[in-house]
Amino acid sequence: MIHARGLVQKFHTGRGKQKREVLAVDGVDLDIEEGEVVGFLGPNGAGKTTTLRMLTTLLRPTAGTATVNGYDVVADSVMVRRSIGYVSQAGGTFSQAQAGDEVVDHGMLYGLSRAEATERGKALFAQLQLDGLWERMPKNMSGGQKRRLDIVMGLVHEPTLVFLDEPTTGLDPQARANLWEHIRKLRSERGATVFLTTHYLDEADELSDRIIIIDNGRIVAADTADNLKAQVSGDLVDLEVADDDHVTTAAEKLTSIATAVETDGRHVRGRVRRAGRAVPGLLRDLESVSIPLDSIEVIRPTLDDVFLTLTGRSLRDADSTTTSDAPDGAEQSEGARS
Repeated sequence: MIHARGLVQKFHTGRGKQKREVLAVDGVDLDIEEGEVVGFLGPNGAGKTTTLRMLTTLLRPTAGTATVNGYDVVADSVMVRRSIGYVSQAGGTFSQAQAGDEVVDHGMLYGLSRAEATERGKALFAQLQLDGLWERMPKNMSGGQKRRLDIVMGLVHEPTLVFLDEPTTGLDPQARANLWEHIRKLRSERGATVFLTTHYLDEADELSDRIIIIDNGRIVAADTADNLKAQVSGDLVDLEVADDDHVTTAAEKLTSIATAVETDGRHVRGRVRRAGRAVPGLLRDLESVSIPLDSIEVIRPTLDDVFLTLTGRSLRDADSTTTSDAPDGAEQSEGARS
């Protein structure tokens, strides 16, 4: 469904002597097969949105090739756009039009009759909790309602390949859970392929068959969530020692099975591979030297741990408000313009 080789995107920033070239995407290769739900993760500025915009023909690559649904993103850009659904971060509704008219017009652009577009649009309104808003203008909707309207517009023509760029930003927990279920049904009931960018790690973990992580314009990992977590150096074991006098000895015992052991007050923490097997022996060792514990906690690796291991920073720390990887005032390089 999506195959890319050596995708590059360069931008120019500044003017005159201050002008410099920024390499936003640096040789990205992608292979996404039919029926996959793929989570595309990366901090702002990593090249995530720029890559997505090239795949959806909104940016012409500076270099490299990509095909989407069998169509070249440069030579067959119109066919790419006709064959996909796309929900952007910024949204695409006209604030002065009625919501229903926006949906119907969008569906008709994809070849649906007015009756088909109306029927599908109203069904999606019901599924995404927009009942009663068919005749309301987007300017009079809440942020969450407008976000769900964007999603309706991206799905009304029932595409087999859907690009969702931060689709649940601004949604309340109930609406977010409802959209998760709809994304699952896109694959299970329609066989659709979904390319999902998100800053919500639980969302990527819950929905994705495979996760691709991009950082500094390059793909740094691509695998299932479980396999990526397994690459982190073990489970985090947190011992809370009952008194200060035994902290040093507890740390020595934990060091025998753990890496990166550290202390924080009466807490002793370290990474232990297959902690479920190792911890019973550790407890016996602590008991043999009369070290009492107030608590012990074993925490499995998360996707944020994976991100921290691969990039040296936490995705949770990323500012999720930026809508583009391009720096402010950036222009595409000459070779990338249409």
